Amino acid sequence: MLKFDFAIIGSGVLGTTISYWLSLYETSVCVIDKENKIAAHASSKNTGVVHSPFYLDPQKRKKIAKAALISHDLWRDFAKSRNIPWKECGTIEVALDEKQHKTLEKYLKWGHQNGISNSELELLDSGEVAKKEPHIKCHSGIYCSRDVSTDYGALTNELGKISEKNGTRFLLGTKVQDIKNTYYGTKIILPGSELECKFLINCAGGYSLNMATKMGLATDYSVLHFRGEYWIADASIANLVNTNVYSVAKFSNFPFLDPHWIKRSNGQTEIGPNAVPVADAETYSGYVGSVPKTLSRLKEILSGNPRKLLFNSEFLTLVSKEWKSSLSKSAMVSRVRQFIPAIKPANFTRRGTAGIRSPIITKNGEFLSEILELESENSLHVVNYNSPGATGAPAYAAFLVKKLQDGGFVNYPSKPDKGIWNFQKILEEMPHQNSY
Repeated sequence: MLKFDFAIIGSGVLGTTISYWLSLYETSVCVIDKENKIAAHASSKNTGVVHSPFYLDPQKRKKIAKAALISHDLWRDFAKSRNIPWKECGTIEVALDEKQHKTLEKYLKWGHQNGISNSELELLDSGEVAKKEPHIKCHSGIYCSRDVSTDYGALTNELGKISEKNGTRFLLGTKVQDIKNTYYGTKIILPGSELECKFLINCAGGYSLNMATKMGLATDYSVLHFRGEYWIADASIANLVNTNVYSVAKFSNFPFLDPHWIKRSNGQTEIGPNAVPVADAETYSGYVGSVPKTLSRLKEILSGNPRKLLFNSEFLTLVSKEWKSSLSKSAMVSRVRQFIPAIKPANFTRRGTAGIRSPIITKNGEFLSEILELESENSLHVVNYNSPGATGAPAYAAFLVKKLQDGGFVNYPSKPDKGIWNFQKILEEMPHQNSY
């Protein structure tokens, strides 16, 4: 039987980054993933935007806001050292009326409270927005100059190579079938074999809640999966606007964004996404996916926490709108034309990235906005780790490793290699943490 000090489930950006930090100690670490490559899902299937936390409540989401702010420079230095694209394009979030403008005023305060400087974040009237981007039509906008487009899949893979070189063992193409507590720590049941670890870290993304419930945790929560779809702009309009453009979300109670204009690090321009409910965390096209999985999800919706959403008129309106945008390219384009009126459906002939977001639903039928850090005697489960999770991964992973240190779980000598990032400096900037 394989034995490790730490076993991490999930080779996405968070799991791989945690493995990197742990690989700097004289300890044995493995990363388990059912896919045959690192970062196969959400960590590669995203917009690649390095987000600045001006839209995050500094009280409710202080930890991830600070992690996103700190990690910007960490990712920048790493990307440039590894020749990974780092496209400095900035972001304008636009308001279409006075009510939405009030939201931008709130974002300006939040951004400054989260540590973004006055020179990097400014509120603009419609004329000032037009000076920056003549093809944007809006009531007002908030401009953040520090936002960047990169390739998180490439970043994660490069970091995985360093972690592996430091001794981490990546068990790819290996599906976790069950998890059990043992005297040694935790037993992980794999196809045809078993693995034991002293400590388990669950970073399984869309499957993280399922892994946590195997250990009797988070049984009051449910998960829903939503696919976000994009369309690629053709060359004739790709450079019409050279800044990322978002608009204030009309349904602020739900963790979804209205369609936006994205400048990708590979040179493409895309519009999207919608938020279409799908059966599982891998339904990247179509609407049925696996029939048994679809029937199982419908049964859960009708019997579990998400059932209450079926009686929420605002949610039903949102879903109806998102379905229409998925089925009709014209519907998607018309939503973006509210602030970039020069575009037409004929300018978008190819579908772009499709990614899955898997938000957690509380027992009251509400979407959970915060990250869940669920703990047992010898395990840590990170659930609901959504955007800007990829942005904040280096600092947030350091935060979690320090939490394990304080709990006595990482009491191993450090290796001579000091690593690519300054662990202590990151922790000095992160909010105070509770011991494990």
